[in-house]
This record gives sequence, C-alpha cells and structure tokens, in this order.
Amino acid sequence: MAATSRPKITGVRQFLELEQQRDWIEGKIDLPDTVDRLESMEQRFKYVARFEKLLRRPQAKEVLEILALYGPSCIPIPRKTERYYWSVSCLPSTSDKPLIRVNASWMELFTLYAQDEDIRARFIVHLSDFTTDRSATPSRVDEPFLEQSVAMPEDVSYFFPRGADIFGINVRSAVSIHKFLINSRVLRGIRTFNLTHMNRGRNAYQASHCYSVADYMQAD
Repeated sequence: MAATSRPKITGVRQFLELEQQRDWIEGKIDLPDTVDRLESMEQRFKYVARFEKLLRRPQAKEVLEILALYGPSCIPIPRKTERYYWSVSCLPSTSDKPLIRVNASWMELFTLYAQDEDIRARFIVHLSDFTTDRSATPSRVDEPFLEQSVAMPEDVSYFFPRGADIFGINVRSAVSIHKFLINSRVLRGIRTFNLTHMNRGRNAYQASHCYSVADYMQAD
C-alpha cells in the first residue's frame, strides 16, 4: 500500500503554529525571533548606494522612524523570515516612484512615498477587516473608523484594488501614519493580511531586498 504524501507546509507555518499566528494577530503574545540574521553581504552592498540616496532625502528621518514601528509590529519573526518571506525595497524603479516598498509572496504590503517634505503611505489589507459587518462588500467600508484612526479625517482615503477581499488605504503625513499603526484594530488587519501572503510561500522580490533599510525594521 502506497504511503499517503503529506501536503507541503509553506510560508511561516514552518515556524509558527496556527494558534501562535492567531495569538500574535490579536496581540496576545510576543513571538521569539532568532538572534542572528541570515544575511548576504553581496545583497547588502548591491543597494548601499540607493540607501545613501534615501538618507539624503528630506523625508529620510520620518521614513526610518515609521519603518522602525512597522517592522516589529506588523511582520512576524522579522529576522527569521527576512528576505525569503518578506522584503523591503529602497527607491524601487517603478512608475509611482516610492521611497520604500514592503512585499511578501507576489503582493505589495506597504509603501511609503514623498509628500512634499512629508510622507504618505499605502497599505494593502483585507477589505473584510475594515467594513462595518466584516463582509468584503465595498459599500460597507467603515469610514468613521478610518477617519478616527488618523490625526485628521482628510488624511485618509481608500481604493479597491483588483482581487477578492482586497482593500487599499492611503494615509498622508508621518503623524497620521504613526497614529494609524498603533491602532489595535488597524494592527490586527495589517497583521492578518501580511500573514496571509507570507504563508503563500517564498517571497518573489528577494532580489530587491535592501538590508540597510531592513536594519531599521528589526526588533531590538
């Protein structure tokens, strides 16, 4: 009798049980990470010039401060999963000219742009985490909640990317981005979406990972 093959375990399921993932999403536990990072010096040197260019931008301080909040808060075990399950690009050469972009699998998770001397952010999340009835219905977007999650109501807007249960949120100004990221419901939504895509397997954007930027996203 032939042995039954087990389904292949992909993504961070290799490192975290589903219960651990759920508890992390809810903020019930802190996940122990590795001390050392698996780092490619060749990859680090590849993007040093772009990182130095970013540091000369007037928005650099705000960008790095936001990343220092986003990394430990929104990415599970960021050291252990770095590059292979999530990555951050520095000044990627795309038409929308971002300052940084965080990806997992084939999906954009988080992007920061210059907004005059300030910054603005784009978050990609599940629509059902930001509706009044937990459905993936565009007309049910919880607009009052979004407006209360930032410093000024006009600092937030949203859009609907292609795909089922996908939602895009734009937040402008470093002050509002910071407030948005420390809201518990927002954080649950971001963590849920990020885990969804980190669990889909290896990151498709490994080659664009910038270790110099990722340094600021690692938990102390």
